[in-house]
Amino acid sequence: MAREFNAPPVIFPSGGNPGAGMGPGATQRRATAPFPSKTTNPIPFMAFDVSNAPASTSFPPTQFAPGTIGGGGTGFEDEPPLLEELGINTKQIYQKTVSILNPFRIKSDLHNNADLSGPFLFLMAFGLFQLLAGKLHFGIILGWVTVASLFIYVVFNMLAGRNGNLDLYRCLSLIGYCMLPIVMLSAVALFVPQGGMVIMLMSGVFVIWSTRVCTRLLVELASYGDEHRGLIAYACFLIYSLFSLLVMF
Repeated sequence: MAREFNAPPVIFPSGGNPGAGMGPGATQRRATAPFPSKTTNPIPFMAFDVSNAPASTSFPPTQFAPGTIGGGGTGFEDEPPLLEELGINTKQIYQKTVSILNPFRIKSDLHNNADLSGPFLFLMAFGLFQLLAGKLHFGIILGWVTVASLFIYVVFNMLAGRNGNLDLYRCLSLIGYCMLPIVMLSAVALFVPQGGMVIMLMSGVFVIWSTRVCTRLLVELASYGDEHRGLIAYACFLIYSLFSLLVMF
């Protein structure tokens, strides 16, 4: 026995009845489809055809202010230089280097702010010139500078007692900057025969140069240094004489 399904009739907007010409008592029923037609797309953002999607699903592009990052940050033009962020002041290193080149007019106030950027540059240059001469002394140079700084630090604070204010960081900075004449000696020694009288006389001049500069800086920057000027000069002379031996032999 067939079972009838009650489906609502289809009502046309124009009010017409398409079953009127099918005879008296004829009624046309149309069942609604359980699924939407393939031609329709109830979910626009799932369609592969982007052109059929409504305009409401599109988002406006994000706009940033000119010269800003992320809409609220500072631009790259306002950022400090990389060397300044790392604590390397090239202008200060240049001024300290120029003051070392003139042993008779030393500006000790430039060395109030100790740094290790300039000394490290001079020590690497010293090792490079020694490498050009066929000597690999990078480790020896760095080790000797560290031991020499410890030596000056201990000797000076023992002489000054409780009033000594010389710290190890400043010792490293001063000894490293005063290595500039020895670096120049290593560069000149590339063109002078080793072991001769000429290189020995030149070494004596550059050692005295470094000793004078380092002694004056230590005396003027550290308290109670003037009372022990001779002992400080003797310690500096031993240090730079030791480095000159690397150049001569």
